[in-house]
Amino acid sequence: MSHTQSDDAVVLASGVSREYLLYHRVCPQLITDDGSLVVATAPDAIVPDALDDLAIAYRRRVVAQETPRHEVERLIARLTSGGDQTITLDRADDDDALVADVRDVANSAPVAAYVNFLVGEAVRARASDIHLEATRTGLLVRFRLDGILVGAPDAPPGLEAAVLSRLKLMAELDIAERRRPQDGRIRVRLTDRELDVRVSTVPTLHGESVVLRVLDRGGRPVALDALGMPTKVLEQISAIAQQPHGMVLVTGPTGSGKTTTLYSALRLRDAAAEKIITIEDPIEYQLPGVTQVPVHTQAGVTFATVLRSILRQDPDVLMVGEMRDGETAALATQAAMTGHLVFSTLHTNDALGAIPRLVDLGVPAYLVAATLEAIMAQRLVRRICPACAQPVDNGAKPVSRLLPPSVKNATLMHGRGCSACRGTGYSGRVGVFELISLTDAMRDAIARGAPRSELQVLAETSGWRRLLEDAWTKVALGLTTVEEALRVGAI
Repeated sequence: MSHTQSDDAVVLASGVSREYLLYHRVCPQLITDDGSLVVATAPDAIVPDALDDLAIAYRRRVVAQETPRHEVERLIARLTSGGDQTITLDRADDDDALVADVRDVANSAPVAAYVNFLVGEAVRARASDIHLEATRTGLLVRFRLDGILVGAPDAPPGLEAAVLSRLKLMAELDIAERRRPQDGRIRVRLTDRELDVRVSTVPTLHGESVVLRVLDRGGRPVALDALGMPTKVLEQISAIAQQPHGMVLVTGPTGSGKTTTLYSALRLRDAAAEKIITIEDPIEYQLPGVTQVPVHTQAGVTFATVLRSILRQDPDVLMVGEMRDGETAALATQAAMTGHLVFSTLHTNDALGAIPRLVDLGVPAYLVAATLEAIMAQRLVRRICPACAQPVDNGAKPVSRLLPPSVKNATLMHGRGCSACRGTGYSGRVGVFELISLTDAMRDAIARGAPRSELQVLAETSGWRRLLEDAWTKVALGLTTVEEALRVGAI
């Protein structure tokens, strides 16, 4: 394809940055006699959106022309240098210069100040994660508060890409690499404590998505009696957590507080008199007197490989962060059989679902029956904000038809939204629990492969109180709302 260049010189349009062109691997090249803008595109360019954006920026019809990657980079360097001189640097030197330019912007005072403010604001709001997503219109920044994403302070206009680069620099990631996911970590020191921030980046249609997981290294696990367990459940799990051997499982979806419950149960053990070892991904709290081993999959340090090794460390109590595969499940079960108390988690919808899940992972039914002591299922629901809690009209709510007889006459509450809860109507979270403590009859049924219906009858006979019963109780007590319990699948 050949074009005749008009008298109009191509300059860098307002809103189009060097970093934008480098990321999309395109560059405005010349203007033809008919007023069209010819855009050089590398073979691996992100074409459709870039061409639309350039058409808007230059207010012209855009024609793409495939060009070798190194030539596109040379054109970008010439266009953004402010002159028409030919760039003679080779490709490696050119890349280094461009990366250095991005690094300078990322380290500028406004960008550094915003990143510091953002992390500090997340800590003050007790956010568990910070989400920064490149979109077509800019950078979308949100906090995850009590399990829900809410808006966060916006990045300085025009510096959105530099903010992402700043975070990658702090996490010691490759700022020039935007086409593959990267993981890193940032150590943050505040006046009164230290934070461990896990950084994850993935490429998206309009740039990169960066998520920061905020872990408070100086925080302390919550006491078991502060999680919101019903009295009977609390008494049972406290007794089971102090047994000499066996296996205790906590089930639920991601983000339901399973690890927090395990930490709380471990605090009931005497770390001074026992060898307690945990395998975690990641380590969320530091436990005094406890040996904590982080998983590092890329280095070959998996739950299974670590578990096999630490069984030779003469442990009394083990916590396996998650049973992800058959090998981990088999090793944990063997540990429980040989005189260790093992805590672990599974992803199942309810407590009974853990039994067939273990069998699916390859653990023989007779070993499940012999080692399993108890299964707890849980969810986390948001607490109604005490500062703006007020009664609701049961009859006016569309969920009123769901209310069981035990709640029909209760005064349901909700939060109207205030400055204390950032307008959400909720502040903090509380757990919803169910616990099955295995009886001899249940062990016999599991060993012979009894169906779920039979196990459910035996569990109910032993006093099993289902998840939805605890959820309705917390609704009736004004701790949470029906909508919130429905959102997490507790009812």
